[in-house]
Amino acid sequence: MNFFDKLNNAIAKNQSLLVVGLDPNPEMIPSRYSKQEDNLGSIDVLWDWLQFIISETAELVCAYRPTFGFYQALGIPGLELLQKTVTAIPDHIPIILDAKHSDLNSSTAFARTVFQEWRVDAITLTPYIGQDQVAPFLVYPDQAVFVLCCSSNPAAAALQQYPTPEFPLYLQVVKEAKNWGIPEQLALEVGTNDANILARIRAIAPERLILARSIWAEGGADLQQILTAGLNSDGEGLLIPVPLDMLLDEQPSVAIKPLRESINQTRSQILRKNAACELWMPDVCLLEPHPQQDLILQLYDIGCILFGNFVQASGTTFPYYIDLRKIISQPQIFHQMLSAYADILKKLNFDRIAGIPYGSLPTATGLSLRLHHPMIYPRKEVKAHGTRRLIEGNFEPGETVVIVDDILISGTSAMEGAQKLQSAGLQVNDIVVFMDHEQGVKDRLKANGYQAHSVLTISEITETLYQAGRISNEQLQAFAQTHEQ
Repeated sequence: MNFFDKLNNAIAKNQSLLVVGLDPNPEMIPSRYSKQEDNLGSIDVLWDWLQFIISETAELVCAYRPTFGFYQALGIPGLELLQKTVTAIPDHIPIILDAKHSDLNSSTAFARTVFQEWRVDAITLTPYIGQDQVAPFLVYPDQAVFVLCCSSNPAAAALQQYPTPEFPLYLQVVKEAKNWGIPEQLALEVGTNDANILARIRAIAPERLILARSIWAEGGADLQQILTAGLNSDGEGLLIPVPLDMLLDEQPSVAIKPLRESINQTRSQILRKNAACELWMPDVCLLEPHPQQDLILQLYDIGCILFGNFVQASGTTFPYYIDLRKIISQPQIFHQMLSAYADILKKLNFDRIAGIPYGSLPTATGLSLRLHHPMIYPRKEVKAHGTRRLIEGNFEPGETVVIVDDILISGTSAMEGAQKLQSAGLQVNDIVVFMDHEQGVKDRLKANGYQAHSVLTISEITETLYQAGRISNEQLQAFAQTHEQ
């Protein structure tokens, strides 16, 4: 079961959006756990306290969040304590390891340890390295990552509010991180007690799960304001931390229950307020519609397909531009696109799915989840440090891999990826893309030993848009002239 399914099941079972931190901090442990104050920091005493917290909250929360730094600070006994703590958590409740991992060199090894050996369900990461930092964790489709986009630390404002409060860096992090992974696998961590900050992030990322932090700091907004700002239109998408003071109480469950009820009351109010929902309609009725007509029109309507004069990376000017990154933040459209890919993939024979970094990694992840095939990806370049791995993810030489990419323009990136996979002993027969630029690219791939498949061609897209009245005759002719060259 993947992280989001596990989380949603726990939310439904316990009727809770609450998350409990499991932090073996000797400075915070209640004194009642030892008659001798000198023993408060011992592993046994910390373990007793953590067990108590779990037993008191297991029916009241939807997730647990151990802070890796506290366990790490205790040395080898602390790491052993972490493994015991993870094991003690009920299987149906997901675990979010609060690691704030930020080292690119160790990301591959750390992801393997955290997700395969420790069996945690999600991890927090810092975004400064960029998508390179997140990608090694995304090859585990059943797990998730929380990207830190905002911190409550006052000194962080000099960076987070740069260059101006109107266009702060933390919002740019949100916009960029949304392109790194699908909503089912990439979420956001927001540390703030300012409801306005939370509302701005929610406005940009309505589809993302948000792990709230630091909302109980003195002088911040009240819980009602935080919930109104952070919950989505379905009364979901926000995880609330249990205040530390409640965990220090002799009966934490007694204090937590009213908090849970208060949150649920606000969720109910939001659901009643947003009972109606928007429905997209194609506004056209063609005699012989393309099988993917609705998908094409929706991509155009949300700005993934643009017409005009656009200079490509190669320097060539096209009368159109395709940007599929926006789809990730449109779950309904994204799942339509995945279904179209899946219809092709179901007819092929392969052991693993390989995404071409970095644009097609979210698509490859979505397909891995849907088709239950593990995912890998060839790195753009091999680092001179770290593990120096050419292929991220687990595989066995001799396995067959299908490549998933977004657009075929020259076929170069897909073939380079295939060659890297083949150099590791993998077999590549098929390359599946969403859109084919045409002009003989599939023939070029076939000449190099690869069978290319596409959901759509640029000609099909353009003709459908013209018949539907989305583009003019002049735009159609401009496309035809360029395409004939």
